[in-house]
Amino acid sequence: MRKFLAEGIGTMFLVILACGSAVLAGPHIGVLGIGLCFGLVLLGLCYCIGGISGCHVNPAVSFAMFLSGRMKGGECVGYIVSQLIGATVGAGFLYCLTEMGLDYNYGGTTAASGSILATNVLQPGATPLMALLTEGLLTFFFVLVVLGATDSRTSFTKFGGIAIGLALGLVNIVGIPVDNCSVNPARSFGPAVFDPTAWGDFWIMLAGPAIGAVLAAVAWKALAPSSKNPL
Repeated sequence: MRKFLAEGIGTMFLVILACGSAVLAGPHIGVLGIGLCFGLVLLGLCYCIGGISGCHVNPAVSFAMFLSGRMKGGECVGYIVSQLIGATVGAGFLYCLTEMGLDYNYGGTTAASGSILATNVLQPGATPLMALLTEGLLTFFFVLVVLGATDSRTSFTKFGGIAIGLALGLVNIVGIPVDNCSVNPARSFGPAVFDPTAWGDFWIMLAGPAIGAVLAAVAWKALAPSSKNPL
């Protein structure tokens, strides 16, 4: 139960702080700043709840962990449910913040949809195929970093949180101009609950990360050392 609670709280704060950076400060900090916020939030969470649940806060990561044999199916389902609930609660808090403001200059979201919750929808000019490929490749990279940085057979697990945080920041900087960057179905689900216009592109935020997670699990199985501290 502690693991599920940690995943729920962690995902809640990921949405409040990372998506909140786009909603409340987007016009001032830009894509680079928003990407940095995503990375810093995850970095902090890694060292806060990493020792409790592993700090997945992302169904794609949990799915890859299951495929890699690091967690059982039931536990994986519990993680994903906790992440979805946490993301929804976080988006609810963020929605309340937006409702409290009067003529506030919200930004950092998608101009075409008019969303104020940084939902994952296609940016002007982006196509579904472009977004699907972007989500798949970026999730592949991000989850591969997670699998490698947390594998007990390597020598670098103490610095895993730093690598994971930097990886999330990087993929957001690349992916935000395409679809506000998901690589995390929970991060997409929470804000979409409060913005029905986001459901049209939601399938991309499921399929892309799922494909990327599978590729990452397969790739790490081929790359992973056969014994501890191979170097």
